[in-house]
Amino acid sequence: QVQLVESGGGLAQPGGSLRLSCGASGSIFSIYRMGWYRQAPGKQRELVATAGSGSTTNYADSVKGRFTISRDNAKNTVYLQMNSLTPEDTAVYYCNADLRELRGGIGARKDYWGQGTQVTVSS
Repeated sequence: QVQLVESGGGLAQPGGSLRLSCGASGSIFSIYRMGWYRQAPGKQRELVATAGSGSTTNYADSVKGRFTISRDNAKNTVYLQMNSLTPEDTAVYYCNADLRELRGGIGARKDYWGQGTQVTVSS
């Protein structure tokens, strides 16, 4: 069964940096897109950044120029480098992967989610 495991969350001061990592494991045929979403208290989950299987990336306007998403396809891992953090970046960050599982054949393309990692930006 496919699992996404995140790491790297925690507490940062305003203006500081954090780096999130998310590794996908299990019987994976192909990963098409990996990305990060976040959900702040009382708000809906929102896209932060995505990275396609090539070099295509997409960012929310609120993080452009501050966050950088990258992938290591050999390790089925996606990273999110977060710089110039502000209190508005405080949220639970979720890893997402759009992939096909390999189980008795090539499975349907589906979305998978990690368990979430807390990022808190506070002085």
